[in-house]
Amino acid sequence: MKEIYCDINLCMACRSCELACAVEHSKVKSLAGAVNETPRPKQRVHVLGMKGRPLPLSCRHCDDPACVKACMAGVMKKSPKTGTVESNPDKCVGCFMCVMVCPYGAITPVLEMKKVAKCNHCEDKEGEKACVSACPTGALFYGEPAEFEECLKKRKQVSAGKGA
Repeated sequence: MKEIYCDINLCMACRSCELACAVEHSKVKSLAGAVNETPRPKQRVHVLGMKGRPLPLSCRHCDDPACVKACMAGVMKKSPKTGTVESNPDKCVGCFMCVMVCPYGAITPVLEMKKVAKCNHCEDKEGEKACVSACPTGALFYGEPAEFEECLKKRKQVSAGKGA
């Protein structure tokens, strides 16, 4: 299954991914318009500090998602077709059990609406994901695990070639 990966050696914690995600999930899909929306759109990716290094974190679309099991309202569902964990915020009753059980902290409570927000891989967006395309260093990658490993391998070879 395709997923969003991060090369932590390239992430600068600029938070461009967070901003692009919030804009993508706004009603108007523009930064100027999103700033004026009430409530303000919430990003589904969060840049956290892990052992002194930045790490963009979004839903990992787990094989056995705890959020799906904990959701009493049926908001969270694992798609048999895509393998992603999908959410229907219109069904959300604001219990935030999914937020509490997510081992990654990847589900965002939207307190003013008593709803949750999580990464949906920009399901309405064609092409590259908003966070990935906004990353100025190319730290974010969307694809299969083997593709990401190959990308990292090529980057190491390029780096090794520059140092020689």
